[in-house]
Amino acid sequence: MPLYEVTLQVDPALATRVEDHMRNEHIPAIFATGCFRRIRFDTASPARLRTRYEADSPADLERYLREHAPGFRAEFQRHFPAGVALTRETWTERQSWG
Repeated sequence: MPLYEVTLQVDPALATRVEDHMRNEHIPAIFATGCFRRIRFDTASPARLRTRYEADSPADLERYLREHAPGFRAEFQRHFPAGVALTRETWTERQSWG
């Protein structure tokens, strides 16, 4: 199962706005694309956030990255042109327990 993770390091002054946007607009819109079976949103602190997207197949993840990601990235950039540093990584699950 391919996993796509986005980690956000947020200026503390923006933390509440960014979290609200992620939870109420950004992530629900991404989930509505049908590219992911599950999306998790986690916080390590108010200013450090992580979203983990679980796709059923590499093709589903590739479809998201090709057809949807550019628009979602541009939309996020319009809302938060500064104050948020992002890292993106693609993982492949090898095994899970429980």
